[in-house]
Amino acid sequence: MKKVGIVMGSKSDLPVVEKAAGVLKEFGIPCEMHIYSAHRTPDEARDFARNAKENGFGVIIAAAGMAAHLAGAIAANTTLPVIGIPCKSAALDGLDALLSTVQMPSGIPVATVAIDGAKNAGFLAAEILAVSDEALAAALSDYRARQAAEILEKDKELNP
Repeated sequence: MKKVGIVMGSKSDLPVVEKAAGVLKEFGIPCEMHIYSAHRTPDEARDFARNAKENGFGVIIAAAGMAAHLAGAIAANTTLPVIGIPCKSAALDGLDALLSTVQMPSGIPVATVAIDGAKNAGFLAAEILAVSDEALAAALSDYRARQAAEILEKDKELNP
């Protein structure tokens, strides 16, 4: 199975990205986490992205706040799918990161989840990998079925 690379712009993003790692772990998807900054360690971020496919990665999740150029910098250096997580910051409550992550030029896409939406980044990475992994696709279908059953059970409790 391909790995998922999780890259964060700073260690302060760790509490957010741990939620993505938790989803991946739940589905048995190996992941690797790194701290690379688009601005402070651009060479390392570029090298990670350029070598990701050869290093066994199938998807990259990139989380950053404020200017949030990390996902775009990663996407510019790989053809692997990149999922951006805009992280909430004190200055503009994450709106700056959202706009920086979602506004990519044609030909360099970044799939973007909600501000601090790391769980959905994990699920999206799993869905991307499931395109070529039937066991993972079945596990995701089972998860969705359990979600539906839980909701219907709550509905029964509400309306006995």
